[in-house]
This record gives sequence, C-alpha cells and structure tokens, in this order.
Amino acid sequence: MATISSEFQIFVKPVGPACNLSCRYCYYLGKKSLYPDTDHFLMADDILEKYVIQHIKASTDTTINFSWHGGEPLLAGIDFYREVVKLQRKHQPAGSTIVNGIQTNGILLDDDWGNFLAAEGFIVGISIDGPGDLHNNYRRTREDGTTLQQVIRGYELLQKHGVIPEILCVVNADNVKYPLVIYNFFKQLGARYITFLPLVETQPDSPTGASRNSVPSEEFGYFLSAIFDEWVEKDIGKIKVQIFEEAARTAFNQEHTLCIFKVNCGGVPVVEHTGDFYSCDHYVDSGHLNGNIRDHSLSYFLDSERQKAFGQAKFLTLPRYCIECEVRPMCNGECPKNRFMTTPDGEPGLNYLCSGYKYFFNHCRPFVEAISAAWENQNLKQRSG
Repeated sequence: MATISSEFQIFVKPVGPACNLSCRYCYYLGKKSLYPDTDHFLMADDILEKYVIQHIKASTDTTINFSWHGGEPLLAGIDFYREVVKLQRKHQPAGSTIVNGIQTNGILLDDDWGNFLAAEGFIVGISIDGPGDLHNNYRRTREDGTTLQQVIRGYELLQKHGVIPEILCVVNADNVKYPLVIYNFFKQLGARYITFLPLVETQPDSPTGASRNSVPSEEFGYFLSAIFDEWVEKDIGKIKVQIFEEAARTAFNQEHTLCIFKVNCGGVPVVEHTGDFYSCDHYVDSGHLNGNIRDHSLSYFLDSERQKAFGQAKFLTLPRYCIECEVRPMCNGECPKNRFMTTPDGEPGLNYLCSGYKYFFNHCRPFVEAISAAWENQNLKQRSG
C-alpha cells in the first residue's frame, strides 16, 4: 500500500479539550461531550508511550515532528512533557532528530517551563489577537476576565529564556478592521513568526451562513493585503508570515506545507487523550472517528482508505468555479470546513472566504510572479554559465 506517512502532522491532545480559559470562539471546548464519562482529561502513561513509538515508526523523514495541542496542553504539567522527552529519546532511531512543537495560551508559563522548553528545543506558539480589547474581547478567563496582560507576561518569559515564540492571531469581525495596528503591535513584541487564522463559525440561519463574530471574507482579504504591503516594504527577511510564505511557494513550484492550501488534505489528524484517532482537528466528531491506537497503529490509520478518501474529497468536491480560478494554485479551495457557500452559477462547495482569498492572492501575485521570474533567470544563467 502506498504510504502518506511522510506528510503527516498529528495534533496530539494530551488533555483533550480541557482548558484554563473560555475563549468565545473556541471550537474545541465542546468536544468534552465526546467523553461524557470523565472529567479527568489526561493521556495515560501507556497510551503516551504507545503513541510515541507509533509516531516514530510512521515517520519517514530523519526529522520527526511532534505537535502538542489542546485545549491547553500545558495543563498536562511539566512532568508529563519530561516523560515525553524521555520516551522520545528511548525510542529515537539513530541518525534522526526529534522536534516538539506546542501551542499554548501562555497563561501557565513560568521560569520552570521556560527553562524546560528552551533546554529541549520546543517550538512554542502563543495565541495573541492584538493589543488591548482586540485580544481581550474574545480570549477570556473562565470567570470572564481579560487575559492579555498574562499572555504578554508568558510571551516575554519565553523570550527571556531564549525561546522565540510563534504568534497565532485569530482574525475575527472586530480585529480585522485594524491590520497595521495588530501587525505593528506584534513587531513591538519582537515577533519573528506570525500566523493569521481566520475565524469562521457556521450559522445556517444567517445571510452569509456564518456567525456575526466570523471575519467578513472581503475584509480578511483587505487585512492580509495591508499587512503584506507593509511586510514587503519593511520586513522581508526579518519576519515570517505563514500565508505570505505559502503564497511564495508557488513561485518555486513547491507544494504547500499548510494543509488548508494543499490540493488534498488528510495529513493533519488528531490523536485524543484516549488514543482515539480523528480525521482532522476540525472534524473531531463521531462521524470522523477512525479508531484507537490501542487497536491499530498510526500508520494503519494514516494510510487507510478511509483517511485517504477524506483527504481526496477536498479536490474531488471542488466546484468548477474554483478549478478555473486564476489563483487556484495558491488556494486550492482552502479548508473544506469553510466550503458552505454556492458559486455564482449555483454550484455548492464554494469557500466562505473565497472573495477575501481571491483579493489577497491577486494582490500579491505580481510580487510572486516577479520572484518566479528572477528565480528562473538565475537558473538559466547557472545552466548557461
């Protein structure tokens, strides 16, 4: 059987949907309903070791990447991750490198965490939606308090320990209006890596099919374009913005690394704290539960016909309107979870964010095409020289 194992990135949920915050747009807190018989969400030792072994065996590259997510993965405690590192070293193949990434809200970080994450080379992502209320409006404590001050404390603590955090910014109906305010705020924090994640919540009874908190599609395109222009003028080579990097990959005929822009998906599944394997982080539901790693290996699930069919459906259900689009290689219909609109000619499956992405990708196309031309000219000179 042909393998897809080399392309996977598993989101591991060591504490399931448990979190110390109650963010207003969180789509994962509700996953507690999948496990009604427990209020204790923590991956057991035997499942953890089984997972580490299977993950390493499924990897086909010499660099083996682990991604720890939540909920809030720091709730597992620092000793849990000390055990993670211990198990990884125990089962690490000769000549390989293991890299851990963890996505956190930053609230629980302290010097012990900073020392550990720095010493073990963790890549750390922190969620920040902008300054002041642009962050606090949505990212709330369980008691409905603000969080930005605590998050910035955690962010600066990581910097003190030599960890360069990656910023994940959820772009919603409010902060989308302030692109340069947000971008300049991140620059003031010393950001080197930024990801902008559009908020799309379905609401079938609304005119757009999306909630009022969701980012308006065209406004998202304007948001990205304003930041892109600032980045091109001042920050190329200094700051990496994920969507700009993805757009530039098309200049070199490189495959996208981000699942939402790949032709097919299915390479970013979830392993829950129980060992349950789900097709995708946005499809953690009973219909996309493929089994448990106690019963079958990760390679079995990753290479299964069911998982392949899930991934291939992304392209197979793409409307003709998208297939014929001039920026389709940059977008590829984006994430299937957002494809609940109809095309101008009435075909289902259009992405809610289509107009925004089309605006942005057309906006940056001249830059990408200039890069491509320069690269091709350089190759010609090298071949003729």
